[in-house]
Amino acid sequence: MSLLEVEGLTLDVPVDSGNGRILHGVDLTVEAGSAMGIVGESGSGKSMTVRTVAALLPPGATTSGTVSFEGEQVTGMSSDRLRRYRSSQVAMIFQDPRAAINPVRKVGNFLIENAVTNLGWSRSRAREKAIEVLREVGINDPERRLDAFPSELSGGLLQRVMIASTLLYEPQLLLADEPTTALDVTTQSAVMALIDRLRRERGMAMVFVTHDLELAAAVCDTILVMYAGRIVEKVPASELHERSRHPYTRALLDARPRLDGRESRLRAIPGQPLSGLEDVTGCAFAARCPFALDICRTDDPPVVVVDDGEVRCHRVHDQLWEVS
Repeated sequence: MSLLEVEGLTLDVPVDSGNGRILHGVDLTVEAGSAMGIVGESGSGKSMTVRTVAALLPPGATTSGTVSFEGEQVTGMSSDRLRRYRSSQVAMIFQDPRAAINPVRKVGNFLIENAVTNLGWSRSRAREKAIEVLREVGINDPERRLDAFPSELSGGLLQRVMIASTLLYEPQLLLADEPTTALDVTTQSAVMALIDRLRRERGMAMVFVTHDLELAAAVCDTILVMYAGRIVEKVPASELHERSRHPYTRALLDARPRLDGRESRLRAIPGQPLSGLEDVTGCAFAARCPFALDICRTDDPPVVVVDDGEVRCHRVHDQLWEVS
């Protein structure tokens, strides 16, 4: 049995005209101890996918399909069961730690009271464990940091506090939603290295949301590429650069800066990104795809198994570019 299974997941949210669909039939499977990356442009549905896995939905949102954790459907969990699910089984690290920590409460309140409430620990035990995990994530003088307010800490330190909060619960699955986006480049590298090391040491599985293909390939086993609320490709991380086959994946790779000096300008993907809320007939990427045929604009593309991956494309078997 897989740790996490998502099948046919759709997500509808209230819009001015009624309801709009932002996730379209998402399928994914995460095995215990593995790391999966979800990449794509802003608005592609990456963050909403992991938020739906954590049952953190916007007001008025509705879903269909299934989200199962160790065989138990998340959508059928009671509020008490959900609280346990979000602590001991699944933990989430958000993009901006300042939005996740109450600015008028001390760091110690955030860590200790959550542990007392969710784990049933005494305050003395919770404080002892909080100091232990703060030290584990590289925060010096953790006793003093417990008495600090969030405004007194840098973004990098606050994100380490968020990571420490997940370690308190020892979850089986870590949902990391662009955890380094709000940090400077140097701090990004240190925080991501910390997350990767702690995950491996503790045997946690991870779903890592990012727009950084290079980073995803470095820390994940499998990469999912999303476009307009749909997964268009699944590829082993080790094969992302050489063997990915979807035109959108290739366009993302081609849009990266080159260090060999062969091109002075970045290759932009033509057209405008498509929101998952927009109705589309056929392939969602067809309007921006240089290889699109008439069938791409009229028929939904099939999911084709290729080697160890999957590609949602009508032309997957055509030799559109050289594949190693």
